[in-house]
Amino acid sequence: MTARLAGRLVLLAAGVAGVGALLVVGFGALPSFGDVQHGYGVRAVAASLAHRAANTVGSVTFDQRAFDTMGEELIMFAAATSAVMLLRRMRDEEEQQARHDYGGEDVFGALRLTGAAFLPITLLVGCYVIAHGHLSPGGGFQGGVVLATGMHLAYLAGDYRVLERLRPSSLLDIAESGAVAGFLAVGLIGMGLTGSFLDNWVPLGTFGDLLSAGTVPILNGLVGIEVGAALVLLVARFLDQALLIRQEGEDA
Repeated sequence: MTARLAGRLVLLAAGVAGVGALLVVGFGALPSFGDVQHGYGVRAVAASLAHRAANTVGSVTFDQRAFDTMGEELIMFAAATSAVMLLRRMRDEEEQQARHDYGGEDVFGALRLTGAAFLPITLLVGCYVIAHGHLSPGGGFQGGVVLATGMHLAYLAGDYRVLERLRPSSLLDIAESGAVAGFLAVGLIGMGLTGSFLDNWVPLGTFGDLLSAGTVPILNGLVGIEVGAALVLLVARFLDQALLIRQEGEDA
């Protein structure tokens, strides 16, 4: 064992021991399950109803703790940006070799038909989940994942070229960056109008209506765009690399 490897193992052991100790202390201070009802839950429901959001989870995520949600969105943005930066060079160098249809004639017509039929349905469901995230279970994160999944039904149905036409990378880059900027803009506008970052400054509307809950549906939509675009970009880069490696193996 080299000195460098030994140093890394010591550092890893220290980190694991520290995290383990914190977990033991944290869990040891928790009340017994079902023994104590925390006041936060009661207050969160009351605040959700006061802000006209029927989905309490959505209210907590995009209203009461919207700052935490912004951090999660920035993590997704950073992951997608890093993948694009790391994989772009190799993808561009061999771009023409990876531009062909995998699956093609080897895929049954029924599978192609099923993928084509479910693609618009899945995209519609994703939009519905995002738009109604303040009224029913769902929201921007879940809807964004559904949208990204729907986009890749084209590839699962066996036609890579169709998928490429459906996922213009430049537009997705703009959409992802614009959604993150929009989230920050909503927060800054709230700070300017109310003095609090990400405060709910849009008219609340009528409880249960689609146009209600103030900034919650706006942030839901922005997160849905960012998550959907980020996942498509991530899968696109890794899928391009996988197809390139496969093509190189066939050419060898």
